[in-house]
Amino acid sequence: MQKPLIAVLITSALLTLNITTEAQAADLIQIYQQALANDATYAGARSSLSAGQERIIQGRAGLLPSISASGSNLRNSGDLTAPNVLGIRTKSDTDYHSNAYTVSLTQPLFNWANWEGYQQSKLATATAEAAFAQAQQDLITRVAQAYFDVLTAQDNLTSTRAQKVATTEQLASAKRNFEVGTQTITDTHEAQAAYDLVVAAEYAAINDLDNKRAALQVIIGQMPGELAPLRTGVTITPPSPAAMEPWVSSAETQNYGVVAANLNVEIAKREISRNRASHMPTLNLVASSSHQNQTAGQTINNNAIGVSWSVPIFSGFAVTSKVRETIALEDKARNDLEATKRAAAQGARAAYLGMNSGLAQVKALEAAEVSSKSSLESNKLGYQVGVRINIDVLNAQKLLYSTQKDLSKARYDTIVNGLRLKSAAGSLKEEDLAAVNAMLVH
Repeated sequence: MQKPLIAVLITSALLTLNITTEAQAADLIQIYQQALANDATYAGARSSLSAGQERIIQGRAGLLPSISASGSNLRNSGDLTAPNVLGIRTKSDTDYHSNAYTVSLTQPLFNWANWEGYQQSKLATATAEAAFAQAQQDLITRVAQAYFDVLTAQDNLTSTRAQKVATTEQLASAKRNFEVGTQTITDTHEAQAAYDLVVAAEYAAINDLDNKRAALQVIIGQMPGELAPLRTGVTITPPSPAAMEPWVSSAETQNYGVVAANLNVEIAKREISRNRASHMPTLNLVASSSHQNQTAGQTINNNAIGVSWSVPIFSGFAVTSKVRETIALEDKARNDLEATKRAAAQGARAAYLGMNSGLAQVKALEAAEVSSKSSLESNKLGYQVGVRINIDVLNAQKLLYSTQKDLSKARYDTIVNGLRLKSAAGSLKEEDLAAVNAMLVH
């Protein structure tokens, strides 16, 4: 192969690698804004929050007065048969029209079940808020993961196409050498097999990229365009604090899943007390005003005010059974809380270790990238002086692209693990996503 041709191949591969950078690309914040507006899971969480905020109003209603009005307007017809003063039975009509209404007010004075229900409603609202906060953090990590999955798939496709360039030249070289008798047919078959494998890998990489873009589309509601890549040589900040235990401790107390589980335990406690209140008396202030009028001219007006009480005596052991049921459910809530704490702590540990491991991999792969670049330059120089052939140059180029692909993947994983670490600790905010966005090419 002529020297100008190999230069074209190298330049083509470089342009393929950098095409995303040159295109008009959406960054991470823009993708996140689209997800806020279009993600169905987040929209469902927002609706759940709105529903949960109504619980406190409903619970408070059991402590406030209730006012009702009732009435009737009746037309009555009939007859009356009765003896008169002479003892003779006579029959008379009793047709008349009646109109009546009653307005009543009831104000609970003592109702422990309603009071506990009100306390539960405040806890339920707090639970809904914690669940929504968790959904917000989940959206940040889901968007970041899907975003970098697309970039990873793009890098894989770029690397595969660079390998295809190299194997294409290897196949052509093997065929030429076989024709002149310097290589055997086995070399040609091996080169053909390598080419066929890289073509299959290219199809798989294209399919994987389409799948990753479709996964991002599920979150943002539309097919994404070009995405902004990471800046070359970007530095990832290690976790602060640098020790694992503070992150684990924070996860066990501040993780929103743990907060919600804690609130569920409190709700379960209140439920026990609310059911036990079925054994207690209730006391209400009652007031009413009624009016009744008949066509016969009789009018009755009545006003009443006072207290009413009720004392439960026996309900077929239903209350006792219900209390035992809620005690068991409280025990379940405590076990769920412990399981949630352990899961949050494990998530924090995994993210912390993943981030530190990723930082170490990035450092090692950065060194490998430098070595690969040096190898490529050495092979180019050797090719120019005749001690290396073009295949050596292309193999060195393939190794460089593979190293760069692995380096980019390590950076993506490290960044996402950093977000997951903060999410596990309950401290992830949109500002953290903005910090990641600052690492991209704008």
